[in-house]
Amino acid sequence: MLNILLVDDDVEFSDVICHIVEFLGHNINTATSLKEAHQWFENNTFDHVLLDFMLPDGSGLHLLDHLKMIGQSPKVTLISGHPSVKGILAEMCEPNVSHLLKPLQREDLELVLNGPKKTVKKAKSAAITHHFDTLIGESAPMQQLYTMIERVAKTNANVMLMGESGSGKEVVAQAIHNASKCEGPLVASNCGALSKELIGSELFGHEKGAFTGAIARKEGVFEQADGGTLFLDEVTEMPIDMQPNLLRVLETKKVTRVGGNRELPVNCRVISATNRSLTDLAQNNILREDIYFRLAVFPIDIPTLRERKEDIPLLAKAFLGQLNDENGTAFAWTNEQLKELQTYDWPGNVRELRHAIHRAFIMSDPQTSTITLPDNLESPFSRVNTQPEDKQVSAGQTIEEVEKELIHATLDKVQGNKTLAAQMLGISTKTLYNRLNAYGGIGEYK
Repeated sequence: MLNILLVDDDVEFSDVICHIVEFLGHNINTATSLKEAHQWFENNTFDHVLLDFMLPDGSGLHLLDHLKMIGQSPKVTLISGHPSVKGILAEMCEPNVSHLLKPLQREDLELVLNGPKKTVKKAKSAAITHHFDTLIGESAPMQQLYTMIERVAKTNANVMLMGESGSGKEVVAQAIHNASKCEGPLVASNCGALSKELIGSELFGHEKGAFTGAIARKEGVFEQADGGTLFLDEVTEMPIDMQPNLLRVLETKKVTRVGGNRELPVNCRVISATNRSLTDLAQNNILREDIYFRLAVFPIDIPTLRERKEDIPLLAKAFLGQLNDENGTAFAWTNEQLKELQTYDWPGNVRELRHAIHRAFIMSDPQTSTITLPDNLESPFSRVNTQPEDKQVSAGQTIEEVEKELIHATLDKVQGNKTLAAQMLGISTKTLYNRLNAYGGIGEYK
């Protein structure tokens, strides 16, 4: 059982923290200012101090100086309300001072009070900068990306993210949302995962009884994201005949629910994403031109991992640090292993790197601190990045014939698993089914 002092001027916050700490089996007292905290230490000692960074009569850091002066050295956890402050505090304070961000969860308090080893690990991982609280990387391509995020965050312009599968489009969307500091939420919707019949309801909502199964009124994602950000992933997989409905909302900033007759105002930034190239969009009638110009007011190309290989060690350390924190382990990379990770091209980008590290983590001996990398980093998905070896393109073949061969070769590689095949081909499962129907080959892979 620990004796704890909470120093925070937010009474409601303090009440919640006291309940949690008492539930964890510890004693807790409270102070609302530096002056009250000084008074507590005149006749008492504490094992742990939960200390707000900003207090009515000064910074919480002044209490650290006071504790040194009176010769007391309790464990201290500084509490702040913004991630950037946490990073600054990590650089200013000694290693035995931990840091938490508001709002706090029970797990956060349990970690700092009952798990000192894990707290130390978290302090080490804090040395890796998370730009906009999400993005990791210090390479030139990432610095350019950060500049674009900073500039567009100051506006309400719609953004289209373009990049290969696994390059982190949703993470970049989160970064733009964080940098914008808008009051509303970030709401995500995958346009490629919805049928033509349901996409209208998902985007614009529906009224009760609008169609069979509509047993209650539903708000669409545009309404849900009001005052915030709407992330439309795989927007280029939206049926072409549904795109005029989206265009109208983008132009008028109003939605009409399916089955309704009243226009409702909506106010959100739209961030869309696609793994298709501009040439593909323009030549294959995938996205209407007027929709593109509405969605891509500010287009951003996300760099592939092979274009920023110097960031791989940072990413690897961050991913491994997270796994260590979650599992109470202490695995670490060797320089040779980090170099090995850097030499691979990672066709699946950051998603493939994270998966490979997780797989290596599971296979490593928990009694040691040594990570065991597989002999071959290549994943099954990377083997179809180029034309399959047993299928050769020959002069005179139509595009449809080449596409059909590639789809069937990919399905053969994964024993007919359509979900895996779609991911390997960089298309949605719905698109894959459409292609198979068009080629009359769906029956072979049921």
